[in-house]
Amino acid sequence: MEFDLSPLWISLKSSAIATLFTFFLGIAAARWMLSTRIRGKAFIEGIFISPLVLPPTVVGFLLLLLFGRNGAIGQLLLKFDLIIIFTWQAAVITATVVSFPLMYKTALGSFEQIDANLLNAARTLGASEWTVFWRIMLPLAWPGILAGTILAFARALGEFGATLMLAGNIPGQTQTIPMAIYFAVEAGDMRQAAIWVLIILSLSLSVLTAVNYWTDLQKKSAKPNLKYRNSQSSINVVHGYRRDGQDAHLTILDGQDTHPTTYLEFPSKLQSNVARLTNYGGTSQKNNQSENGLYLNIFKPLSGFALNVGFDIGMEVLGILGASGSGKSMTLRCIAGLETPTSGKIAVNGKVLFDSVQGINVPSKDRRIGFLFQNYALFPHLTVAENIAFGLQQLSASEQNIRVKEQLISVQMSGLENRYPHELSGGQQQRVALARAIAPNPDLLLLDEPFSALDTHLRSQLERELMQTLANYRGITLFVSHNLEEVYRVCKNLLVLAEGSAIAFDTKEHIFDRPRNFTVAQLTGCKNFSEAGAIAETVIEAIDWGCNLTVVEPLPKSLVSVGIRAHQLSFVSGCDRENTFACWIASTVETPHRVTLYLKLHSPPHDSQDYQLQAEVFKEKWRAMKDKPFPWYVHFEPIRLILMEA
Repeated sequence: MEFDLSPLWISLKSSAIATLFTFFLGIAAARWMLSTRIRGKAFIEGIFISPLVLPPTVVGFLLLLLFGRNGAIGQLLLKFDLIIIFTWQAAVITATVVSFPLMYKTALGSFEQIDANLLNAARTLGASEWTVFWRIMLPLAWPGILAGTILAFARALGEFGATLMLAGNIPGQTQTIPMAIYFAVEAGDMRQAAIWVLIILSLSLSVLTAVNYWTDLQKKSAKPNLKYRNSQSSINVVHGYRRDGQDAHLTILDGQDTHPTTYLEFPSKLQSNVARLTNYGGTSQKNNQSENGLYLNIFKPLSGFALNVGFDIGMEVLGILGASGSGKSMTLRCIAGLETPTSGKIAVNGKVLFDSVQGINVPSKDRRIGFLFQNYALFPHLTVAENIAFGLQQLSASEQNIRVKEQLISVQMSGLENRYPHELSGGQQQRVALARAIAPNPDLLLLDEPFSALDTHLRSQLERELMQTLANYRGITLFVSHNLEEVYRVCKNLLVLAEGSAIAFDTKEHIFDRPRNFTVAQLTGCKNFSEAGAIAETVIEAIDWGCNLTVVEPLPKSLVSVGIRAHQLSFVSGCDRENTFACWIASTVETPHRVTLYLKLHSPPHDSQDYQLQAEVFKEKWRAMKDKPFPWYVHFEPIRLILMEA
């Protein structure tokens, strides 16, 4: 008797076509599910994956209800003289339905693992959602999608119950390998059943082996995404004990900024801050929604607080300083269109990007904003040149090449244009990300803590390069950091955020020299604070320090505390001048360049934790004074005292 191979061809044909359908349907469903925010999303996903958990006969019965002669789809097809049930097309439908969940879940998982910053970077570079999907999402998710496709084929190949219900077992027409096995066993032909089992085992194992081989190949070929981490580590000595920590040496250099200063005009929601901020002595210029500058007034509730920020600046480099979680990055994301404020308005150079009243919300791709993300967000599957050229798609190929070469020269990356991000050091990645952000000539450049992933030496080098780049950039720049030294060196004007609100805005000199409240003083590096109260016009009581201090600055109406920076305390030989008090050392902490002294005023400390002040001195000064007998005498220079309001 001749062996009938028709089940093999029917299985391969129906499985291949089903896999083709599943490939497109699964990817489309995964992409839609990833982006949709509709109600009932969980219910829809339950329907998508139900063929994985339902018995095949139940799936087949439901399909029979749909495609049968009395079913909704079946009756519709009858109008065109089409009958699906008990045809090989029915086998394709059942194979598609049962294999779809594997393709869908694998594609969804692959999409979810893509760094969201990569997608956002593409959007800020002018890419449409289709371009983001085609050029970023699909290439990065491709290994997972290919594995899902192979698994879907294997599942379609082995489908039995649902196929039997909808397509039946018609030899030469709908009989697939699983049905051939079943009916061969039922007829007692174990030899024929064994042959089919061997065939389907060979096919299935080949597919699974291909998946495992592909996965191993991807793991072996994957290279680490090299990043320089902050490797600064100094040796501290505390009463003979060693511990790792950060160098307490504060070096403040004047930033190089050639842009004219345009001072902030706060929107109505922040009017309570305006009076306080204008006490710094800066001249306020009205620049409300200027044709050349950034106007921002937004409100957005966040977890634990609300982002409520407003300012109006000209063509300058503005530093935004704040603790982690203060709303700095969220402010940038709202400006870039990656997040939507609840209310407010954003305008750049007179062009309205967002206005809740007028219902304007320009997509990220049309905002002409360059964004340098904290992790750089370089596209790992594109070369250096391709990364830089990503936002230049509107230009011709020759113009793109010229612009890319210009940017490579400007960031000192010539000769590396064909390398991939994983082949670059952290500093080189940062340069490429900056070049990519600037290449399209954006109106506004957003820098979100660009040095946070770099070690100290590299950070200093790239900081100087960035300052030179910004000096040549003709747009507006917002530089976000929680590092007070960085923003002081790079920026001329600073905006300080705390829990989503602007609590200070002025030149960096005014903010660092005369912070008006505890939060600003603490963010700008002050370590010594005491509750305070007024005694006379020029005398205050420092309650926590147990002394009265003479001041030269006019007392604020609502004085609550006084502070002084650790490096501004001085040691003198005697107690013969005002604001000078006896002190003893409770403990010391050494760094390579400085020593931090923890001081107790008026009487010796009981232990190493019994102190009121921190003073910082250079190692040379420390060596000259450390062997002198106690008490020592510490002097508070009146001009250095910081008077703070509530």
